[in-house]
Amino acid sequence: MDSYADVVIVGGGLSGLVAASELIEHGKRVILIDQEPRASLGGQAFWSLGGLFMIDTPEQRRMRVRDSIELARQDWLGSAAFDRAEDFWPRAWADAYLDFAAGEMRSWLHELGMRWFPVVGWAERGGSLAHGHGNSVPRFHVTWGTGPGVIEPFVKRVLAAEKEGKIELMFRRRVTRLIGDGSGITGVEGEILAEDNIRRGQRSNRDVVGDFRIHAAVIVASGGIGGNPELVRRAWPAERLGTPPDRMLSGVPHHVDGLMIGHAEAAGARLINGDRMWHYTEGIRNWDPIWPNHGIRILPGPSSLWFDATGNRMPAPCLPGFDSLATLQHICKLGHGYSWFVTTQKIIKKEFALSGSEQNPDLTGRDIGLLLRSRLGRSAPPPVEAFKEKGEDFIVAQTVEELVAGMNRIGDHPIDLVHVRSQIEARDRELDNPFAKDAQIVALRQARGYLGDRFMRTAPPHRILDPKAGPLIAVRLHILTRKSLGGLETDLNSQALGHDGARIPGLYACGEAAGFGGGGYHGYNALEGTFLGGCIFSGRNAGRAA
Repeated sequence: MDSYADVVIVGGGLSGLVAASELIEHGKRVILIDQEPRASLGGQAFWSLGGLFMIDTPEQRRMRVRDSIELARQDWLGSAAFDRAEDFWPRAWADAYLDFAAGEMRSWLHELGMRWFPVVGWAERGGSLAHGHGNSVPRFHVTWGTGPGVIEPFVKRVLAAEKEGKIELMFRRRVTRLIGDGSGITGVEGEILAEDNIRRGQRSNRDVVGDFRIHAAVIVASGGIGGNPELVRRAWPAERLGTPPDRMLSGVPHHVDGLMIGHAEAAGARLINGDRMWHYTEGIRNWDPIWPNHGIRILPGPSSLWFDATGNRMPAPCLPGFDSLATLQHICKLGHGYSWFVTTQKIIKKEFALSGSEQNPDLTGRDIGLLLRSRLGRSAPPPVEAFKEKGEDFIVAQTVEELVAGMNRIGDHPIDLVHVRSQIEARDRELDNPFAKDAQIVALRQARGYLGDRFMRTAPPHRILDPKAGPLIAVRLHILTRKSLGGLETDLNSQALGHDGARIPGLYACGEAAGFGGGGYHGYNALEGTFLGGCIFSGRNAGRAA
């Protein structure tokens, strides 16, 4: 059966919803398709913590943070390290997003009903030089309502338009080919999948019950490759990051399979920077999984000691919360598939947060009372305590002897008790003075100088071996697949480009499928909050252009 529209959007995640909202507003006839059931509308963004990278906001100023577009650009370009001819459009997108994040982004989203937690987070602190990787100041604005709060205004607009007959939503539609003629792309065709009553995020069936064809201009908003281990390994830059571990956890649902990017390539679109990717090193296996191989990321404060799989303390800037890619590179080049946090109950109570809307019921539910009880109470937040009790990666002990014995019980590499104890004791001695040479102690004290960290994210400095801070806790940390930093090359109107650099009429790309803009506007490193922000910005551009 053939359908006709002005534009068909492939993917019902955040970027697709934003693009659809813009097209509806401009009176276009739109069809939005997705291979998952209706329950999964909103895609990966639903599961996120809802952090947005914004510049010089009222929230920052209230926390005494002085930010500027000049400082943000210095941080972005130092992190991106653009060094390829293909980086022309990614660099242009980076500049455009910085203007957006320092300009109308907050007021526009505020007008749509979005609000933010008043304490601005300080992610990816870098820990190197001023012109290198990292955020010089806190910029991570957690949306009140987390991921569901980010998608909410766009879901509402799209569902209201569906009732009014302004958009048609087709679920269980899997594209297998883009169709076109000599003038460009004219539509998509593919398979209709059997209905499935799974919960959001669960793996759905792939039973084919029919086919479809839609004639329209096409916006590819299908996400990246993080849920497809085969594609992740194929794109992995071993020379730069080392050999990928034999076992990795998945930080995104199974349907994030990257197949639509391949179909766009087959139709003549150009994929660039496919070897640039963003995976986390603080993954723990979910004791109550939703999708296959489901991993959750610990969002750590700065105090936990980080050891490699053999019990050697990690060097700076491989510190908790400082440089994700440098840490990933260090672990993989050692040939290890995991690492360890060694910490205390006093630290995890204040510093451990977990990624994911479902792991933050206080923020997701906009429940101030629960937030005060769980974040400022006597124990760690309930989801963290649940992992400590039920998670297979946690060791809880009263003594270092018990702790190391537990680490050796679940680890693949033997750890020497004397060696670990000596490193912890050396660190603890650094606390006797207001000055220190240990990079992590210096960073910890700087963190306490930021009001937001002191209030909610950084435990008072104490000796790891102080019994009053216990019990001792070790956490085995896995590599967690997450984001593609490369993608389909586009101009600033989100129009896809061919291998000759020419625009492909009728074909647009946005969100993670376009490397969040241009085919990789992060370059090599992300500053966090730029994934959802990039989906919003590039989805808006794609919708307006199409």
